[in-house]
Amino acid sequence: MARTKAVLGSGARLSDYLSATLLARVFPADQINQILDAQGRNSRRVRSFPALVGVYYCMALSLYPEAAYEEVFAVLAEGFAWSQGRTQPTPVAKSSISELRSKLGAEPLRELMHQACVPLAQARKHPQAFFGKHRVVAIDGSNFDVPDEVDNVETFGYPGSRTGQANYPQAQCAVLVECGTHAILNAHIGPYHATEWDVCVPLLDSLGPGMLCLADRGFDAYSYWKQARATGADLLWRCANNRILPVEKELDDGSYLSRIYPRKSRKNAAEAIEVRVIEYEITNPEGKPERYRMLTSLLNPKEDPAEELTALYHTRWEIESVFDELKTHQQQSRRVLRSKTPELVRQEFYGWVLAHYAVRWLVHQTALEHKVAHDTLSFTRHLHLLRRTQPRSGDFSPSAA
Repeated sequence: MARTKAVLGSGARLSDYLSATLLARVFPADQINQILDAQGRNSRRVRSFPALVGVYYCMALSLYPEAAYEEVFAVLAEGFAWSQGRTQPTPVAKSSISELRSKLGAEPLRELMHQACVPLAQARKHPQAFFGKHRVVAIDGSNFDVPDEVDNVETFGYPGSRTGQANYPQAQCAVLVECGTHAILNAHIGPYHATEWDVCVPLLDSLGPGMLCLADRGFDAYSYWKQARATGADLLWRCANNRILPVEKELDDGSYLSRIYPRKSRKNAAEAIEVRVIEYEITNPEGKPERYRMLTSLLNPKEDPAEELTALYHTRWEIESVFDELKTHQQQSRRVLRSKTPELVRQEFYGWVLAHYAVRWLVHQTALEHKVAHDTLSFTRHLHLLRRTQPRSGDFSPSAA
């Protein structure tokens, strides 16, 4: 990344150049402008740093986590200068950046995520992303540090520690991921002390028929199951080994049918939800047996054998790789986000998710062109490619990745 700041040529606007950048190929400028217009947050007059550019800027913040605010802007501005054979675009003051970010807020980026972060895998070309007719997705949560500011503490809260209190407040996030491509389809951010399910509930908007959702222990409560099934998606969730699940019908593949009820219920038949239980044991890395127990809404053992479902469940770990991509590679292990207010933390978070999707989109284009599986391609290399080419991406073709 070049660190020399430059200025735009006379009469040139950064927004003109950004319409041709790689980020804009994933998130078209027209789509962003429509969102900004609908929310009344678009710029009313032409500026050197309009609202549209501010949205792309929020994505770029997570692509260059080590750089100062003005340097991140310089990366975007240098692209325009380079394409025009110029060397000095107009610099933008940090105060102008902060003012625009505050005016934008988080909502335009969240809405852009909802509209643009769609599944990437195609059944014929990427069968590894499917289980039979189902697109395989997973949900899970994680935590990250935010700046130690009064408003952030009040909104997100401190985690506890053995010494009493952690050094930084933390936010909790949840993501819904397409396992075969690592594309984040939806994400949400909430307080550290919120229940994991409460943070996950907004993700249900992106679940639907034709999906098979994987989840770890902690999501198997009756009410959670009922909410998730109401989307039309099928479920394969791990549950606690000590949960009481009476055998109602043994199946040929070793699984069995049972029913779950609301907590403290007298087992009213009208409230019962039929589930299939699959139990098995594996040897963990320490050489000790570990018992697994899963609930699924796929009740037919002939169509969906238990052995195949047990193998499929372990693809849930793909979501752990997504968190590694976000935290270790994209943020370059930067422990704390930049933003000092809750609204800007949310904005930065959604920009982070959108930038991750842009990298995964780039990986997807490479997979399509070369007819290879996504997991054979390096996220880190494509991330570096996006970082290097963003300043000159007006002349960059994704098909050449």
